[in-house]
Amino acid sequence: MGRLAENVYTDPAQIRHLKALVEELPANGHVVLLLNDGRSYDGVVCARPNVQMFRDEDDNEGINGVVRLERPDVPYWNCYVWLGDIRRVEHLDCSLGSEN
Repeated sequence: MGRLAENVYTDPAQIRHLKALVEELPANGHVVLLLNDGRSYDGVVCARPNVQMFRDEDDNEGINGVVRLERPDVPYWNCYVWLGDIRRVEHLDCSLGSEN
């Protein structure tokens, strides 16, 4: 993945929100991601995401991250979602305490 992001975050409150999302997205957890624009994605987290430094199209540096979801029931389906686009995480299993 490149180091360009549509949105990057520098405000401490926004960065805390991104880091809190990371804690809610354990590897192999089945989740529904509710996005800021009203869309949602249902899938299994491939690997716990992390926040990283990115640059936006204006070359501003800031924080964001990406989570990859898969659907075991839909072969070859996967999607990448920017952490900054996530409004809320709903857990469809009890995987928060048992990451492997």
